[in-house]
Amino acid sequence: MFFGKYIPGFVVFVAIAGTSFAMPQADQSAKQDMKDAGHETKQAAKDTGHATKKTAKKTGHDVKKTTKKATNKTAQKTKEGAQKVEDKTQPN
Repeated sequence: MFFGKYIPGFVVFVAIAGTSFAMPQADQSAKQDMKDAGHETKQAAKDTGHATKKTAKKTGHDVKKTTKKATNKTAQKTKEGAQKVEDKTQPN
């Protein structure tokens, strides 16, 4: 219990001492800033390209699937209609 009253002071001391040892950010030149901006722009363009490719592939797959489904359904309905016409035109 003796050390209990010193804990809050110790925590404050560690917090203040820890911030004094933090290394300040080194100043970058304008040239390095431009290089960094160029690299970030390049990476962003790559990411956008990958996302676009993925989306286009997924969309193409979905369109193909939907088109195939619609074609099969249309063919089925056409068959049903032809069967109805055939049934009506046959003599009993």
